[in-house]
Amino acid sequence: MRSRKPFVHKLPVTGVLRLKSPAETWYKPALSVVVASAVPNLLLYSLDRLDLVMYTMAGSLCALYGHNLPYARRAHTVLRVVLGMAAGLAVALVVASLTDSTAVLIAVGALLAAVQKTFCDATRIGPPGNVIFAFVTSAALFAPQELGQVPGHMALMLAAGAFSWLVTTGPSLWHREGPERLATARALDAAAAHAAAPDDRTRHAAAAAVQAAWQSLLAAGRSTPVRRELERLVVHAERALAATADGHTPAVDHGELRRWATATRGRGPVPGPPPAPGTVEQLFGIDAERAGQRMRRGRREARLRLLRALGPGSPVLPVAFRTLVGCALAGYVSSALGVGHPYWAIVTAASVYQPNLTLSWSRGLQRTVGNLLGLLVFAAVIPLARVSPLALVLCVLVCNFAAEALITRNYWLGSVAVTPMALLILEFGGSQPAGELIADRALDTVVGVAVGFLAAIAVTNRRASGRVERALAAAGEARDRAERAVADPTVDALTLETARRRLTASLVELRDAGDVASGEWWQRALPEEELLAAEQAGHRTLAATAQRQGLITLPPANGAV
Repeated sequence: MRSRKPFVHKLPVTGVLRLKSPAETWYKPALSVVVASAVPNLLLYSLDRLDLVMYTMAGSLCALYGHNLPYARRAHTVLRVVLGMAAGLAVALVVASLTDSTAVLIAVGALLAAVQKTFCDATRIGPPGNVIFAFVTSAALFAPQELGQVPGHMALMLAAGAFSWLVTTGPSLWHREGPERLATARALDAAAAHAAAPDDRTRHAAAAAVQAAWQSLLAAGRSTPVRRELERLVVHAERALAATADGHTPAVDHGELRRWATATRGRGPVPGPPPAPGTVEQLFGIDAERAGQRMRRGRREARLRLLRALGPGSPVLPVAFRTLVGCALAGYVSSALGVGHPYWAIVTAASVYQPNLTLSWSRGLQRTVGNLLGLLVFAAVIPLARVSPLALVLCVLVCNFAAEALITRNYWLGSVAVTPMALLILEFGGSQPAGELIADRALDTVVGVAVGFLAAIAVTNRRASGRVERALAAAGEARDRAERAVADPTVDALTLETARRRLTASLVELRDAGDVASGEWWQRALPEEELLAAEQAGHRTLAATAQRQGLITLPPANGAV
């Protein structure tokens, strides 16, 4: 039986601006972007060429990406970010050098924003996502440019991007397994929270954290003694999750899991947990999966997954079309109102679009509040920034750090620092009336958020429900495969582990798909009862699979001993 739900959801207001605890590693992107920006900016200052800062900043901002990834994966990800930034910037600079038509520039800016949104969502590149790309390319479109200058400006961007790559991957020289340790600690903490208070929310959080820890360890490359101990700890986190699937007490109490998590986060030795039953078989399966990823077949499957994410029926395409329509309309409305910087409206609209309409509303509200407060900060800072070029450079670096330090508390708080930083960057090209800049930015913020959200309402995303249906089917297929493996007395360790891992991943995807669809308008009613039943059945099968692997021992259902 399908549950009914309203055709139009209520939009949240209370709680949207509430501050959260800072992210555990907030200082890493903050320090990285400061270092990646300071070196080229100070070098340009020494050469008296601060007018070129916009091009080096395009490369420096690449240092914001990949900080939760293991270093082997981070190196590839940041390299792709740099190349993607270079491609977008090259298109923007060439177009800017060939035409000064505002209508054409807005159209190209909206198209670039939509393409960037598509690839960031399809590859799940993570925060800050497509907004940084849109900010750089949109600003470059409206900067004075000659075709002969493009190679030199691109060389500056690539040089700064290469330095950003070194900054983000450099810590691997002294803390090689740092990201994997952090992912493992999060899995242990989430499993402890679920063991202490088992419910649907903590179970999903624990399953997602454990899945993320395995993905981090698999992406880290070849096994090392430290990574092997981390794998054993994740096995214990899975034991706790599986044991509570049917209400049983886990073999390891939540206090011990939290103590292991605290020790794992540190720089000392990784705690050595007692051997868990079935660990040898499970780690054999992990090693086989890691080897498979290194094979050509594994890389080909990864490329096919990306193509499917971008192909017909993809759930990311409606959001990309929203981005195209919303950014174009925002830019044209801003231009019609006589704003001198219509690309601000494009970037604002691009920042609004989240996985569903409800989240987009929340982001739009946060963006409006943060930008308007940021204009007050700019008005207070601009006299200091105009004291000298060096003061301007230092003000931009402080805003850079503050933005990344604050944005994990809430998006609007980070925007309070992002707004003055974006306006101060304009000062490198020459001073402009502060009052005019503030008025233009305020108007562009309102236009970008309002037009962007209206476009999100007009451009429907009914594929969100389709994604739920596909996730339900995939979860059912994965559950059937796992049940067959459990029932087969001759099944080998690799087949059993592969079936369990696929079921875990399908359950995480099922919950994510349901969460996205639950905040979308103009769609079919969600099968909420089916979602709940599929999750419960899936976790019971996971417990049975873990029992077959020897990871846990569940008492009989009737309580007999």
